[in-house]
Amino acid sequence: MSQAQSSNSNIPDTDFNLLEDSEDADNHTSEATATRLSLQFQLDETYIGQRIDQIAAMVWSDFSREKLKQWIKDGNLLVNGQPVKPKFKSDGFEILTLNVELEAQTRNLPEDIPLDIIYEDDDIIVINKAVGMVVHPGAGNTSGTLVNALLHHYPKSAELARAGLVHRIDKDTSGLLVVAKNLESQFSLSKQLEKKSVYRLYDLVVYGNIIAGGTIDEPIKRHPVDRVKMTVLPGGKDAVTHYNVKERFQHFTRVQARLETGRTHQIRVHFSYIGFGLIGDQVYMPRVRMPAGASQLLDDTLRGFKRQALHAAKLGLTHPRSKEEMTFEAPWPEDFANLIEVLRTENKAY
Repeated sequence: MSQAQSSNSNIPDTDFNLLEDSEDADNHTSEATATRLSLQFQLDETYIGQRIDQIAAMVWSDFSREKLKQWIKDGNLLVNGQPVKPKFKSDGFEILTLNVELEAQTRNLPEDIPLDIIYEDDDIIVINKAVGMVVHPGAGNTSGTLVNALLHHYPKSAELARAGLVHRIDKDTSGLLVVAKNLESQFSLSKQLEKKSVYRLYDLVVYGNIIAGGTIDEPIKRHPVDRVKMTVLPGGKDAVTHYNVKERFQHFTRVQARLETGRTHQIRVHFSYIGFGLIGDQVYMPRVRMPAGASQLLDDTLRGFKRQALHAAKLGLTHPRSKEEMTFEAPWPEDFANLIEVLRTENKAY
């Protein structure tokens, strides 16, 4: 059964480096709602002599400089409770106050689509995404997405960029996603992802026999010819995947992979790159590799598994408001569990 665990998790400390409180976080006080954003920040001597528009851009870097400058001009961003001009220079130790009304950030429509919600409070929603659900609307997928479902479940998410999404998983990957319910939570979770302190553990099944665990540290970028694909190429974005062998079969291996970075198709690209493509991956392993002498059950199972054998099984994060260390787990979906069971009975290891 899916479950949420608090800081007594059995995840090793070396694998679960949660976001630590920073000085900036200690200086912030706020009133977190999706409709109105209210933020305060206490300056110190490091800001003396700097322009207030420049300071605001450093303090609230998620907003554009132009938007912050406009808020200063409109009186939404105050210094010691008073309006100032963007060129106002800090004497140090002032209090910045930002009060803005958020406008709708999406034109997507709400749809009454069932969600498997693992956990929800006033700040975050943790969802076990089903196989086949697109996370964000795009070309050819304007409805039936997770965003459409979120807009129905929590209408105020329309006031957040990407309806509160901070990360994604592929359409045919199942498992856990965290979604923010207000702007401050979205900031916090985005920073945790940026600092690589969000714990993301995936279960996968690959062709071939992986001998031992390891780390794949190879840059990923868009394929220069096939634009549907990503590939390992110099000049790509840094991408790091740590993995451990969990179960060996005669011709396949069940692996757990932990993402240090979160590039598009990262696990699929990295394991294909080292010669161990995922079962069912229509993009990176388009042809089924059937073992010699495979039983009819194994043949049917492999040919019938039409999506990559990849499941986001565990997610760990620091709660944006309480700062509690939290982990969540999602069980294997039926098709993944059935695949493992068939491999255990029909493709046992030597």
